[in-house]
Amino acid sequence: MGGRRGRLTSGPDRQEIIALIDQARTSGSRLAPACQALGVSSRTHQRWVAADAPSEDQRPHTVRPPPANKLSKEERDTVLKVVNEEPYQSLPPSQIVPKLADEGRYLASESTMYRLLGEADQNQHRGSRQEGVAREPETHTATGPNQVWTWDISWLKGPVKGLFFYLYLVMDLYSRKIVSWEVHEEESGDHAQDLIQKGVWGEHVVGKPLVLHADNGSPMKSATLLATLERLEIKTSYSRPRVSNDNAHVERLFGTAKYRPSYPVHGFETIQSARKWVMDFVAWYNEEHQHRSIGYVTPGQRHRGEDQAILAQRRKVYEAAKASKPERWSGDTRTWERPGEVTLNPVGKKDQPAEIKSSAA
Repeated sequence: MGGRRGRLTSGPDRQEIIALIDQARTSGSRLAPACQALGVSSRTHQRWVAADAPSEDQRPHTVRPPPANKLSKEERDTVLKVVNEEPYQSLPPSQIVPKLADEGRYLASESTMYRLLGEADQNQHRGSRQEGVAREPETHTATGPNQVWTWDISWLKGPVKGLFFYLYLVMDLYSRKIVSWEVHEEESGDHAQDLIQKGVWGEHVVGKPLVLHADNGSPMKSATLLATLERLEIKTSYSRPRVSNDNAHVERLFGTAKYRPSYPVHGFETIQSARKWVMDFVAWYNEEHQHRSIGYVTPGQRHRGEDQAILAQRRKVYEAAKASKPERWSGDTRTWERPGEVTLNPVGKKDQPAEIKSSAA
C-alpha cells in the first residue's frame, strides 16, 4: 500500500484520486473512508485540494440571480421622482417615509430610499439644500500704474492687551506702490473716505478710470465711502465673502510690514509712534525695497516707469560680463525681463491670486 501511495502522489494520478474521492462523497461516502480506500490520508486530500484551489476569492465574481424583492427600474425612478417633489425635496427619508404613510402611500423602505439617494448622489444636496455653483472672483488686469488699486485695514498692537490701532493702506496693483495710508484708533467709513480721497489727489487721477478692490468689511461698504467713490467715478470691486486670497497683495504687504526687524512686536506706545513707524516703513517699501514680483526694482521705480531703463542697464552689464569671460557661462545670461501686465484673481488660477506677464523692455 505504501508503494501505491507514493506512486499516486505524483503526476496526473493526484487529480484522479481527488475526482474519485469527490465521486464517492457524492454517492454518500464520508471523506475518511473514501481516502482510506484510495490509500491517502484525509489531511493529504485537504492539502491537494487547497493547492489546486484558485488563490483569488471567487465569490465576488459569482453571478447571482437578482433578489426577488429588488425594485424595478420604474419603481426606482418613481422613488427618486417623489423624494425630489416640493413637499419632500428638503427632507431626509426618515421623515419622507412617515409622511407618505400618512397619505396612504408606500414606495420603499427608509433604508432603500437612503441607498437610492446615495447612488444618485442626492443624500446631501436636494431642493433648497442643493450645492450652489462656486462664484468666480472678480478679476481685473492692470497694464500700467493707477488702473487698479487694492486696499484693506490691519490691526497694530497698542500699549496694552486688547488695544489696537488700525492701519489703512492702499496699494497700486501694477507697481505695488503704497499710494495712500493712515493710522487711526477705530475703523470707520469716514476714515476710509479720507484715505481714498488722499490717494486720488496725491496720484492726480481725479476723473480717470480706476478700479478699487477691497474685502467685505463694513468700512469698505459704508455709505460715506460709496458716495465718495461714485463722485470720484471709481469702480468698486470686492472679494468673495470669507475668501482672503481674493485680496492677497495687501495681505502679503501687511505680512512684510509686521516681519520687519524694526516692527515693535510688543505694541506701539502711542498712535503717534505707530504713525511714525508706518511712515518710515512706507518710505523704505516704496523707494528701497527691491520687489521680487516686479523684477527686483522698487515699487516707486516701477510706478514712475524707471524700471525699464534699470533692467536694460542690468542686461548690458551681464552681456558685457559674458563677452569678457565666455568660458564662465554655460548658458544664456539672466534675462532681466520686465514684468508686464498684472491680473488680479485670474480666472481658473485660484491658487495664484495674481498673474504677471512679462513684456519686452
